[in-house]
Amino acid sequence: MHVMIDLCVVPIGVGVSVSNEIAECQRIIKAAGLKSQMHPYGTVIEGEWDAVMACVKACHSRLHDLGVPRVFTNLKLGTRTDKIQHMEDKITSIEEKLGRGN
Repeated sequence: MHVMIDLCVVPIGVGVSVSNEIAECQRIIKAAGLKSQMHPYGTVIEGEWDAVMACVKACHSRLHDLGVPRVFTNLKLGTRTDKIQHMEDKITSIEEKLGRGN
């Protein structure tokens, strides 16, 4: 099943800046070969359910391996049965409605 998720990983117990830990998660996402788009408060990832969920688990495991004592994750996900929809499709649909189509 194709899934699109919005993943926000929050390492707790490492100080105010978490950019090193987030960069490590981005490396994991890239290595997984999943389509993704980072944004200021998370990353949209799409692909097959098992691969995407394995990637989320890998992020948690890696951060714990690096000594992060606690990881909080906010996850939004969506699936469709009528068609496979990609992140660009969702943006394009709204931009067309706003008159920014071409």
